Amino acid sequence: MTWSTVALLLVVVTAVLLRWRRPAWYWMTFGVTFAALRVAFRYASVMDACGLTVPPSRWRLSLARMTNRPAPESQAPRILRMRPTRTGLVLRLKLRPGQDAFDVAAATDRLRHSFAMYGVTSRELRSGVVELRMTGYDVLERVQMPTKVDSAPMRVPVALREDGAVHYRDYRAVPHGLTLGATESGKSVYQRNLVAGLAGQDVALVGIDCKQGVELFPLARRFSALADNPDTALELLEALVAHMEDVYQLIRAEQRITVNVPDAEIAADIWDLPDDIRPTPVVVLVDEVAELALFATKDEEKRRDRIITALVRLAQLGRAAGIYLEICGQRFGSELGKGITMLRAQLTGRTAHRVNDETSANMAFGDISPDAVLAAIQISTDTPGVAVAGDSTGGWARIRAPHTSLRQAVNICNRNADRTPDLPELAAFRPAVAPLASAALSLSKAAPATA
Repeated sequence: MTWSTVALLLVVVTAVLLRWRRPAWYWMTFGVTFAALRVAFRYASVMDACGLTVPPSRWRLSLARMTNRPAPESQAPRILRMRPTRTGLVLRLKLRPGQDAFDVAAATDRLRHSFAMYGVTSRELRSGVVELRMTGYDVLERVQMPTKVDSAPMRVPVALREDGAVHYRDYRAVPHGLTLGATESGKSVYQRNLVAGLAGQDVALVGIDCKQGVELFPLARRFSALADNPDTALELLEALVAHMEDVYQLIRAEQRITVNVPDAEIAADIWDLPDDIRPTPVVVLVDEVAELALFATKDEEKRRDRIITALVRLAQLGRAAGIYLEICGQRFGSELGKGITMLRAQLTGRTAHRVNDETSANMAFGDISPDAVLAAIQISTDTPGVAVAGDSTGGWARIRAPHTSLRQAVNICNRNADRTPDLPELAAFRPAVAPLASAALSLSKAAPATA
């Protein structure tokens, strides 16, 4: 056996092992080359088979007749750029006259089979230009976030999309969000990633966890206020409403509506204010919102109405004051009582993990996209963390957050504890936590001695 044969055999074995055990490494070493060659050689025939070609124009037919040449073939969309990525290929196509972006979107599944890719998605960049994102392997099976992500205030990378792109939670673009999911669907891990991403930013975190605080209270060092029961939650929400009104008074006093002030500098929200007087933005995380809406007595019903009213006011008016809502729950339907649908209408960002029935998926996406509802109910139980994320525009994508343990989230919050702002209006709800040094000392004293 010659050395060249041995080397070729080693390369083949290495490729097979990488594709089985490390699909990401296989893609970056072998897969991207094979995929680019398949696209280059099969492109014209695949586009013709998928019905994405147009007949030649009249002037080309006339020119062929005048020159006594064969009739020109149908034309496929022109490739403007083909760019390899760490998870797949990105094709930018220029559509021919008479073609529509919907035609390309409808053919993505056939393109996936024809080019032997794991997934293909399309989106329209501008009139006549469509971007195809092809993934070479299942990027959601083992989520690996890229080391370099876009950083911006109030913008947090929380998950990976099925096309290999990073999914961001951008509060300035989508102020309020709703996260649904059944038990053991990965909802808590998604929330931990959100808190861990916000911990390093200049933002006040406010938590309402009516499960006696088991989800959010371990992260208490990075929270400016926490509530673990409906009674405290009511007081906290009403304090937030009062804080919102104070912020609006500040904006009103600093609007600077004078003749010599440019229009772009007139303040309409906290982000238009100078840095030295800008109030700290607040993100309110509500875990298990149904616990705030359930009641059994008349007094609890009155408390429930006040809670929902405060949440609706924050959702309707809080954006300009820098108050953003992140509401989580297993269900969020009209059976929770009056005001719930009004609150849901204000929650633009929607994320649905695995749900137990189609009705729950309709609560998230029924008024947005029927396709997203179908995708949400197809999430299996053996893929915790997989979710469908959408917004009010009708766009949606499958995502999966990287697994973050509670210990990892606690460590991140502890490291950023010095960033926790003190809001005077919420001082009464600041969680009481012991200093880190004394807490470690008490644990060492409580540990049993070993021989």
